[in-house]
Amino acid sequence: MNRDERGQGMPDSSVDAGPLDTSDLEEAAAVFTGVRPRLFGIAYRMLSSVTEAEDLVQEVWLRWQACDRTAVASPAAFLATTTTRLAINVLASARVRRETYVGPWLPEPVDTSADPYLGAERGEALEFAALLLMEKLSPNERAAYVLREAFDYSYPRIADILQASEPTVRQLVSRARKHMAAERRTPATAEKHRELLAAFLGAARSGDMTTLERLFAPDVTTVSDGNGAVRISRRPIGGIVRVAKFMVAVSGWFWDDLDIRWVTANGQPAVVLWRGGPRPLRGMLTVTASAEGIHQLLWMLNPDKIGAVTAED
Repeated sequence: MNRDERGQGMPDSSVDAGPLDTSDLEEAAAVFTGVRPRLFGIAYRMLSSVTEAEDLVQEVWLRWQACDRTAVASPAAFLATTTTRLAINVLASARVRRETYVGPWLPEPVDTSADPYLGAERGEALEFAALLLMEKLSPNERAAYVLREAFDYSYPRIADILQASEPTVRQLVSRARKHMAAERRTPATAEKHRELLAAFLGAARSGDMTTLERLFAPDVTTVSDGNGAVRISRRPIGGIVRVAKFMVAVSGWFWDDLDIRWVTANGQPAVVLWRGGPRPLRGMLTVTASAEGIHQLLWMLNPDKIGAVTAED
């Protein structure tokens, strides 16, 4: 293995980096800080979780400190490789954990109003519709797709990261693209997205079934992620009439004294919901939408997953 290959491999934390050198550690920290946005961007798109992505990036930092950095020709490539390979492993175990989750599981939203640590040279593979579709990809397909579509990595570079041949990587990306294209619709513009969400809020609060039906696409579904919390639906509800009736049925109590604050989550308009009192309801609502109307109502109501967007100003 030559120096360049070692520069793009996994860190060997068993290697003694030698006596502590403050200046060397400061240099290592500066290098890591410079690429951290991209590392978080890769990890978040792979795991759909802010918490898990932050933990993973911290693990990469610990490995970066412990490895023999003099043997690393390209720190940026080395760190991106480490992040991707760790994310593949974490994703496999995360899917096992999600099998015990109570009710639907939705991606953990991230507040992108200030683009915190997303390293998004491009915005692909970040919106909720894409994250949900990527849950159906294999870990390697997801990694190849994220690296190619969101960060424009070359096929040879992705092959090095995944320790696969270039033809294999091209097949992974091709399969992922076909899957995403088969189920993905052209999303509404941010302006139209916000308009549809605002119209839904007005109609849902007033129980206006006619307006609700007009806003929905034929395949509309409402999905609530509460991990078994009381009074939160544990099954998706689909179809224009069924979803509209459900919204009308809960309009008499759900919206009472509920405050709304607009945010930008995963690059899309969303609203934070909360109510005062000893047992406040805190959550986030967004939609996926196209020219046909609203396709999905996504309710993130698990307090363990929405801290990044529900923190008050």
